[in-house]
Amino acid sequence: MSDAFTIRRMRAGDPAVISAAFVAVGWDKPVSQFEAFLLDQEAGRRDVLVATIDLDGAEQIAGYVTVRWQSPYEPFNGIPEIQDFNVLPAYRRRGLGSRLMDLAEQLVAERSDVVGIGVGLYPDYGTAQRMYVRRGYIPDGRGVIYDHRQVPPGELVRLDDDAVLMFTKSLR
Repeated sequence: MSDAFTIRRMRAGDPAVISAAFVAVGWDKPVSQFEAFLLDQEAGRRDVLVATIDLDGAEQIAGYVTVRWQSPYEPFNGIPEIQDFNVLPAYRRRGLGSRLMDLAEQLVAERSDVVGIGVGLYPDYGTAQRMYVRRGYIPDGRGVIYDHRQVPPGELVRLDDDAVLMFTKSLR
């Protein structure tokens, strides 16, 4: 079933289309986010892989993943980071997420022996948490990170998308 998907780099017309696809399922994914991703890609700071499927002759967005070449997470110190990995609910459990991750890791392997990724802590991220561990990612050992900085013991933080555990994986 996953063979029906095409994965390509983000193009100029994509930001509004990707945003609309995710907004349609209730996610907060503004056009400006994807416009920024496109600018980063054009400047060489990020690569964006977009998954599409042809439905009745029309290309539909199915998901995307980005590789940020300079992670804002200081302990990564030059390790590229896979960020903002999303597959629309209608296209999950069909191998697409694995294909996106495979291609993102292959892209990173052209420049680095190690890749990093962050994963959220609340139940919506459970599938991703399990996927990353199965793929060989291991926690970096710094505990909870909030907004790219380590949370000291006893400090309270909001459990939202900025609260993550950071993982790395050797690509060689």
